[in-house]
Formats: sequence, C-alpha cells, structure tokens
Amino acid sequence: MIKLCLKPEGTGEQVMNQKTDGLVSRLGVLAFIVGMAAMLSSCGKPAESRQAQVVKIDGSSTVYPITNAIAAEYQAAQTKANNDKIKVEFALSGTGGGFKTFCEGLTDISNASRPILKQEMALCNRNNVRYIELPIAFDALTVVVHPENNWAKDITVEELRKAWEPAAEGKITKWNQVRSSWPDRPLKLYGAGKDSGTFDYFTEATVGTSKASRNDYTASEDDNVLVQGVRQDVNALGYFGLAYYEANSNQLKALAVDSGKGAVLPSRQTVEKTRYQPLSRPMFIYVNYQSAQNKPEVRDFVEFFLEKAPTLVDDVGYIPLPDEGYHLAKVHFNRGKVGTVFGGQTQLNLTLGELLRKQATF
Repeated sequence: MIKLCLKPEGTGEQVMNQKTDGLVSRLGVLAFIVGMAAMLSSCGKPAESRQAQVVKIDGSSTVYPITNAIAAEYQAAQTKANNDKIKVEFALSGTGGGFKTFCEGLTDISNASRPILKQEMALCNRNNVRYIELPIAFDALTVVVHPENNWAKDITVEELRKAWEPAAEGKITKWNQVRSSWPDRPLKLYGAGKDSGTFDYFTEATVGTSKASRNDYTASEDDNVLVQGVRQDVNALGYFGLAYYEANSNQLKALAVDSGKGAVLPSRQTVEKTRYQPLSRPMFIYVNYQSAQNKPEVRDFVEFFLEKAPTLVDDVGYIPLPDEGYHLAKVHFNRGKVGTVFGGQTQLNLTLGELLRKQATF
C-alpha cells in the first residue's frame, strides 16, 4: 500500500512515501494566522495539536491522478479561505484493496477503476456501510511498448489473449509466438497487480474471464511502477491507464488495438466515438453515505470534486463525462442515492451514452 498525505504547508505532516513521476502535484500553500490572540495562545504548541478534519481516500492508482489534482485545488481553496485544518489522506491499495478498507468503514471515499463487485457489496452490507456510486470519467486502457520497439504498431484482442491467458505461462515467452512476423526476442510483460481494478477489467476484456491471467509477469497496483518497467525494457509489453501514458508519451509507444473492426489508438476521440473497444471503461469514486451526512468536510470535498472534475479530468489525461453525467452525479449525491447501477459486476464495451442512461434510470 502506498500512502500519501496532502496538507497545507506548515503543518509538518506532508508525507510522500513514493515518487509518482509528474502525476503527483505537490501542494504548497501558506497557513493563515487567525489573529494575534490565537497566535499567542498557540505559541510553543506543535501544529499537530490542532484538531484536523480528515478526508480519507484509498483505492485505484488509475483514478488517483484525478483525485489528487482535485484535492490539491481543494486544499489551496481552503487555505485561501483561511482554513488550515482540512487534510486529505490518500492510500493506493488498488481498487480491490481500496474497497476492502472502504467496506470496513475505514475510509470516506474509494477510488475505483471498475464497479463494486458482489463480494465487496456483501462486505459493505455486513459492516452496515452504505455507499453512493459516482461515475467521474472514462479511461482508455492503453497497451504500450518501449519507444525503440520498431516491430509492433498494433495488436489484436486475440493476440492479447494469447500473451496473457493462464495457459501462456512459461510457454509464450517470445514476441514471434504472439505474431509470427514479430522477431525472435524475449517477451517481457508488465501489468496490473491482482488487487487492481485494471487487472480485473483487462483480463475479462481480453481473456474472457476476470482475474484469469498468467502469473509470470511484473505486476504492480501502482501504474508508475509499470511505466518505469516498460520505458527501461526494449522487449516490454504492458498496459495501464491512459493518463499514465499521456504523462510519459515521450518515453513510451502506444499500440493500436484491433477488436475485429480495424486497429484503433486510444484517445478521447476514439472513446467518445465508441471505437476503442473493449478497453474503454468508466471510473468512479464511491462515497461512504454516513461520512457524507456526518462529516461536512467530506460533503464539501465531494461537491467541489464534481464541480471541478470536467476540467481536471481532461487536464490529467482522461476522458470527461458529458455535462449531463456530472449533473446526474450531483443529483444522486445530493439526494443520498445509495447503491450501484451495475449489479455487482463489470460491464464490457460500455459507452458514454449507455453510462448516462444507466445513471438517468437509477
């Protein structure tokens, strides 16, 4: 688990336990002096002694760039409004790991790169944790190679299955075993760890069964680890979220993906036109209903999130929802609409329009 903490500068508690290669913006703001009497009364007392209002977030590293960017703007706005007590704490446990802590009532918000699953719903139910499901963006899962790879420009879904299915373990170890015209070179695979929603989605979309994958590959729930692996290995083939490719596109090469209708590169345009299938997917935050009701800082943060998401989702390299999607998310949040529209399972080939129809009928 990777833990990160954002807090106004001067609190002495800004923590970063792992570098995140340009996708983590470092928030520097000035604490406001509330008045001479308050200043004198606090002389000699550490900043930590002041009671902090904490928004606790865990989950997907794929969704993290969005939440981090919004949290940075939120805390800057809070500091400008003379509020230096709010702290946003992050952990990057992957979607599955994040739902575990969320459904145990330990976090306020869970970042998720897939919908909540039935077993996670059951855990939430056992612990009396109700949740509000808020779609926030679309992703185009991106298949990448080293920039000096001069033989692969595209790959079919069937070839992805051949490379990643459980039966490939220890057997499909060369590039020319995936496509005969590719060279007789070692095939080095980099992909999401098993607590990752990206792992769940990718395996279902390519192999046909969620979590069905070979085990002999470099795995991580942190997309930055995968970025570094691929950029340093000319024989690499990997996959991760679009924003991580966009932030490192000068060090990586994306492959066009062919699902039977021609090879298509991942982009905002190909997702919006429903051409990049089956690797486009919605992303979410799940909000603890009780936190939203009882913690004003959580409600305030989520409202700020939904207001800023259209711009900041695009800024970090993902695909914003249409305006109607954010409007529906605000309506559901303000009404405290608990539950999920996905029935505890992932839906492949979902389009932006289909997501809006699901939201509208919830």
